[in-house]
Amino acid sequence: MNTRDTGYEQAALPLTEPFLAAVAEAEKLIAAAPFIRTQADLAEGYDYLAASVSACLRLSGAHGTTHPYFVTSTGPYAKMGLDNPDTLYYHANIESDAEYVVTGVRGSTVDLSFQVLKGDYTATNVPNGDDAFDDRRLDIAEDGSYELRFGPAKQNPGPNYFVLGEGASMLAVREVYGDWATERKGSRIRIERVDTIGTAPAEPDVAQLRKRYRAAGKMLLSRLHTWFNFPKWFYLDLPVNTLTEPRLTPGGLSTQYSSVGHYDLADDQALIITVPVSQAPYMGFQLGSMWYISLDYVNHQTSLNHAQAQVDPDGLIRLVVSARNPGITNWVETTGRSHGILQFRWQRVDQPITPDQGPVAELVPFDKVSERLPHYEHNRIDEARWRERIAARQRAFADRLLG
Repeated sequence: MNTRDTGYEQAALPLTEPFLAAVAEAEKLIAAAPFIRTQADLAEGYDYLAASVSACLRLSGAHGTTHPYFVTSTGPYAKMGLDNPDTLYYHANIESDAEYVVTGVRGSTVDLSFQVLKGDYTATNVPNGDDAFDDRRLDIAEDGSYELRFGPAKQNPGPNYFVLGEGASMLAVREVYGDWATERKGSRIRIERVDTIGTAPAEPDVAQLRKRYRAAGKMLLSRLHTWFNFPKWFYLDLPVNTLTEPRLTPGGLSTQYSSVGHYDLADDQALIITVPVSQAPYMGFQLGSMWYISLDYVNHQTSLNHAQAQVDPDGLIRLVVSARNPGITNWVETTGRSHGILQFRWQRVDQPITPDQGPVAELVPFDKVSERLPHYEHNRIDEARWRERIAARQRAFADRLLG
């Protein structure tokens, strides 16, 4: 008599086949990307794929909504969606018909925001703005602690209660730095589903693990398709080496404005971008690759925010985007990428960012940069001080990662 049960026989079948098929399809998408010009572009794509594979396998295990927890959505080692170098991203998976309590301790970072999203990274739609807001809407205690709840609409919900919209499947949290060296992230953030507090989740069986690998494969392809298309929708139809007027950021972030563009620079060209100092609590600029991810912002100055950028005596910030070092403090490095994404963000705004507060870009020959900067002597930096700036980025980032 055969004593082997069918469950054990099922376990012998390959669980990973759907995921491996998705990886193979994803590799073809990467290799066929229309913007690849060099082997370095292709290598970056394959590195992006490797990080995405790792992230999707990890995140598929966090998809249970009975006992949710916060995970890192994107970051320095698994990038997507033009991740902001100044931001820590977290998310937890939720269901729109359940109630959740989120508790935390506010840090000293310049902004903390919450957004409820659908599974395709699009925003839900709640009339009173409960789907996207910052911590100014919270009751925060003197010690920085706070508690808020998310759930279905109900009578007399009490303070700090936010309604989940139809299709809600993800709660995203963004914590944004200005001064990397001195600001500190919140010391704690936790999410609990009210009806399962004090219980244990079910252990996954083989069938559930099969679903997890299938889910990871679908997530991988969805991730690539979504962020391949995003630049086409919002960037690549714009005139090259220009930036749009400030506008509300697509995707439901009601307290964020953006100015976007894309660059294409030869080695002997530079883009000088001039922008007024903002009254918004946060303003940041970054470069992104054509894979719609941030460039290396730890070991290179590929981003600058309001606390990092040098301000000229006339109250304007002048940035120089180029491959070669122009010897100025506000050099933004393309790190060998001849084409890519330009992005400004203003956050925690309480009034519109008007066109006169936005950036102006000027394409110039690289050897004319000094002539086009009215405060060139004020802008200059020597090699020793430049290395100090990079060292400060590296150390502040290391502290942020483990802090």
